[in-house]
Amino acid sequence: MIPIRCFTCGRVISDVWEEYKERIKHDDPGKVLDDLGVKRYCCRRMLLTHAELIDEIAPYE
Repeated sequence: MIPIRCFTCGRVISDVWEEYKERIKHDDPGKVLDDLGVKRYCCRRMLLTHAELIDEIAPYE
């Protein structure tokens, strides 16, 4: 689960997550972030370094 807002600046980043996840399969992540309008490096960090762990954690609940 991607955080709704950037931890540093507070910009909403969850609205671009699904499109970002689909587009990086076929294109460079930096170019995709530029196209989506994610310019701040703190927001880019949030998207680039996010790891989807919910599928691995869910069976243990």
